Amino acid sequence: MHDFGMEKQKEMEHSSDKKQKVRIKRELSRINLLGMYLLGTVFVAFMVALILVQANVRYTVRPEVLELLPKVNLVDMKNTEEPSEGSSEKNNYGETLIENKSYKTLLITEEGDPQSIKSKELWDPILSQMKISSDECDVSDFKCSMLKDYDKIIMAVTKYQKLSEEIVGIKSWVKKGGNLMVAFPPETSGSYKSLFEILGVSDSGEAVVVEGLHFEKDFLIGGSAHDFGIIDAYESSLAYALYDDCEVYVKSTDEYPVPVIWKRKVGKGTVVMDNFGIMDKAYRGIHCAAYSLLGEFCVYPVINGAAFYIDDFPSPVPEGDSTYVSRDYNMSVADFYSQVWWNDIYELGRRYGIHYTGLVIEDYSNQVEGEFPRNQEITRFRYFGNMLLDAGGEIGIHGYNHMPLVLENFDYKDQYDAYIQWPSIQDMRNSLLEVFGFSDELFPDEEFKVYVPPSNVLSEEGRKLLNDTTIRSIAAVYLPTDMAYEQEFEVSSDGIINTPRITSGCVIDEYMELAALSELNFHLVNTHFHHPDDVLDEDRGAALGWKKLYENLRNYMQWLYMSFPNIRNMTGSELAAAVQNYDLLKVERRINDREITLNFGDFNKEAWMLLRVSDGQKIDYVTGGSYISMTDDLYLLQCDTDKVVVRLKQETE
Repeated sequence: MHDFGMEKQKEMEHSSDKKQKVRIKRELSRINLLGMYLLGTVFVAFMVALILVQANVRYTVRPEVLELLPKVNLVDMKNTEEPSEGSSEKNNYGETLIENKSYKTLLITEEGDPQSIKSKELWDPILSQMKISSDECDVSDFKCSMLKDYDKIIMAVTKYQKLSEEIVGIKSWVKKGGNLMVAFPPETSGSYKSLFEILGVSDSGEAVVVEGLHFEKDFLIGGSAHDFGIIDAYESSLAYALYDDCEVYVKSTDEYPVPVIWKRKVGKGTVVMDNFGIMDKAYRGIHCAAYSLLGEFCVYPVINGAAFYIDDFPSPVPEGDSTYVSRDYNMSVADFYSQVWWNDIYELGRRYGIHYTGLVIEDYSNQVEGEFPRNQEITRFRYFGNMLLDAGGEIGIHGYNHMPLVLENFDYKDQYDAYIQWPSIQDMRNSLLEVFGFSDELFPDEEFKVYVPPSNVLSEEGRKLLNDTTIRSIAAVYLPTDMAYEQEFEVSSDGIINTPRITSGCVIDEYMELAALSELNFHLVNTHFHHPDDVLDEDRGAALGWKKLYENLRNYMQWLYMSFPNIRNMTGSELAAAVQNYDLLKVERRINDREITLNFGDFNKEAWMLLRVSDGQKIDYVTGGSYISMTDDLYLLQCDTDKVVVRLKQETE
């Protein structure tokens, strides 16, 4: 009985424990369920709050730092005559400036020669955009008696034997104060070798491949950061041995370096050898810098501006291969844009004071005719666009969709299989009316002044349509590629300002690095664009992953702002105003003793000039403006009036 009672008691206790555990489990389940409800409620509340925040990010439009002149005035101003250089005038000290002193360059070319033709195509825009007064003469027509009208000559000639006895006169002219530049390495003939005496060449060899450039001196803005590789290298230069009194500015980076650019004083004159030999548009600034070594000084106008464009932004979430986003972040493309990509890009802009120009795409449809429906999914547009504007940026137009403004007679040459031509001009017009209306609804305080063609493709018909809108600037591309709408930095004949982009993407290869360096020294300008969907496209580096792409972009910006911390950060329309001021400017240069006088025509509140001086000269002071030192012998002048005087001093003063 006793054992039975004990067992019964244990059974009752076990039953009680079991019931207690069941009650605890039920309570825990209830608590867990309540927690899930609470968590779900919090999550929903968070999402609602996020949507409300996104929908209600407000922006203020930053006052523009430069003024765009009315379009109707631009063409007339550009077509006014240049002031003549060299007339007599008194300087600040009452001294008479050199009367009829001609600061003029003669470009000597060789008809029918491929290298000379290519050199002419290089030098015509360089001299024109430096606002250098110049003439051209074929080598067969050249006579030394012509040199009295020029202070500089550029020899773009392959066969120097065509100069025959004129070489003797050229050498004499240099020794008396003339300035000679050999524009590219020519055929090594006896006539050419007779110039070695003044070029400072002791011996020459075969043509060589220059695989990269090393800047021996602090010669180019940004050039001392590292060596620059050449992607398209070929046998473009000659091997030379030089006299010790040659001042070498650039060498090749090869195992046995060859001098690429050097200068030599000869009597009262100078000679410069440009042994680079690659004369593509991307390298204009290298050749411009070589030219600037000639003579006592060289001063030319520049833009002084940096602009960063984000194509397809704001836009719907684009289609594309999200493999690498999923691989690295395990999230959707939409979430990646919001939580990773935009945060990184925004932070870069904040760090360097960049004012991004975003280019709206309303829809990614293939529609090219009929009625263009308005996109009703506007939360992302408003959120990203308002943040960009509130950070001092600008909204421009990319298109209703990503179909370039071309008609059915345009040939894509099987390069853009997904693109469809527009059936009519009216269809293109209707699409523009829709995207302008859509953008105006979202950003009512913004005036849309910048247009970027999808894939940088644009027809003349499309351009004419844009001229009937608020667009003031078209930003396509600077460097030539297949079908791309290639531009110069200029006011065009229709009054629209061309502001081409030089570099792109987040894979900054050697070609782009050298092009960026070149343009920093030619126009003192940086224009770059990238897309949010670079990370979705293997051709644009998606397989590298966003962390690496971001690092590339960050390193590029670091190089730019370390090279020239004072470059002006601008939106696309502000850059257009800077290009307007630069392109319309007329420049007259005069010098007496150590005083350079600059007179400007069509001066619009400001001008920027790069000044290179020789023989250890330094700036004493500037009237009518101010200056900063860029390199050992290169200065940036900020010109505040239409007459600026630069007083130079010798280094020993």
